Amino acid sequence: MSKTNMSTPVYHTQLLLEKYKNKVVPALMKEFNLENQLAVPKVEKIIVNIGLGEALTNKNVLEVASQQLALICGQKPKITVSKRSISSFKLRSGVPIGLKVTLRGRRMYDFLLKLISIVLPRVRDFRGVKSDSFDNQGNFSLGFSEQTIFPEITFDQIDKIRGLEVTIVTSTKDIKQAHKLLEMLGMPFVKGGKNG
Repeated sequence: MSKTNMSTPVYHTQLLLEKYKNKVVPALMKEFNLENQLAVPKVEKIIVNIGLGEALTNKNVLEVASQQLALICGQKPKITVSKRSISSFKLRSGVPIGLKVTLRGRRMYDFLLKLISIVLPRVRDFRGVKSDSFDNQGNFSLGFSEQTIFPEITFDQIDKIRGLEVTIVTSTKDIKQAHKLLEMLGMPFVKGGKNG
């Protein structure tokens, strides 16, 4: 498997931005009777996170996973800590248990384009993403069972298979609008999987 460039070419990302401004915005305004362009939904940020319960017993795992997540996102992750103590898991409040990257602006669009055009098609037996992963805030989450689905990570680079979650945060709480926004940007939803 050949390793691709870490960042998506600038002109492809520019095309996605132009598509949003020139095609998606007018189409959404018409479909949802929006009179103001500022009311048109948009992608505000993308959050990528990895839960690392194993960090409780192996501190090195944070560094290894952090390097991999930085490669995938093009940005250094922040360590997330537990918010409360859970004695049955031997977990104390404030202990590092994961990593998170919040992408905005150009990096966000780079990542979104890579996700749609490179990562999702690499999923085995891929037939589209399901529409039922929207929360009631209009945000869409996708889970991946292994980090090797991203082109920056090769199998011989990893110490262990780890899953990660991607959350696309939109500016609307209307699930129909959020669904249409992502669909028009190229998110390959399963056909016939209409949303509420």
